[in-house]
Amino acid sequence: MTTLIFFIVGIASLVVAFVIDGGHVGALFVFSSALVVFGGTIGAVGASTPFPVFKKSIKIMLLAFKNKKPNNIENIIYFKEIATKARKEGLLSIDKEISENDELDPFIRKGLELMVDGVDAVTIRNILESQIQITSKRHKEGIAIFDSAGGYAPTLGIIGTVMGLVLVVSNLSDPTVLGPKIASAFMATLYGISSANLLWLPVANKLKVYDREEIIERELCLEAICLLQQGINPNVLVSKLQTFLTDIEANKFNIQ
Repeated sequence: MTTLIFFIVGIASLVVAFVIDGGHVGALFVFSSALVVFGGTIGAVGASTPFPVFKKSIKIMLLAFKNKKPNNIENIIYFKEIATKARKEGLLSIDKEISENDELDPFIRKGLELMVDGVDAVTIRNILESQIQITSKRHKEGIAIFDSAGGYAPTLGIIGTVMGLVLVVSNLSDPTVLGPKIASAFMATLYGISSANLLWLPVANKLKVYDREEIIERELCLEAICLLQQGINPNVLVSKLQTFLTDIEANKFNIQ
């Protein structure tokens, strides 16, 4: 929600500044310029992106407008409980916890199942690290869509402006309409630069933040599972896992 709010703030700031300087809001809406910039950007991104990834672009974009928070603190508390249970009843006691907890994260479930099945620590680490790498690669494919759009949009804006100026120069018979036509031509540049810096690139950057947060969260879970297999003391486990927390998360965890 905060992403949407700040996006609206950015757009509103441009519109209000334009009006303060004496402009009319209606002058900001030029369909032909918008078609060149947004249609051209979509076409360029679609041509440079594998279609299975491109067709998920709207769904991926919506993720940037959600307040996705890491579950690091909840995961540490969960693994402490599991570690306590394992020390009292043995690792096999975790099997019941896995089967009965339908809300358990698939990544954590996979790691715990491997541990309960007696798979060695090196193999577990290799399997889970591979999953982390695959997840990050999938994220980067989605992020690349919006990075590309942020690069194409300003260029398409310039192209739209040049097209508009070509039309102006080709018809100089009526000097009274030159001003409005030139202004409309430059709207394409405005659309291109503003969409890149207020939409495409911010979405890409927000998704990059979410990617880093999810990777850290999974690395925490990976480390926790390996420590569980060693039969480590629950309090020591918590101390080791706290190194994955940010300062804000660490303060919240200490309060709890």
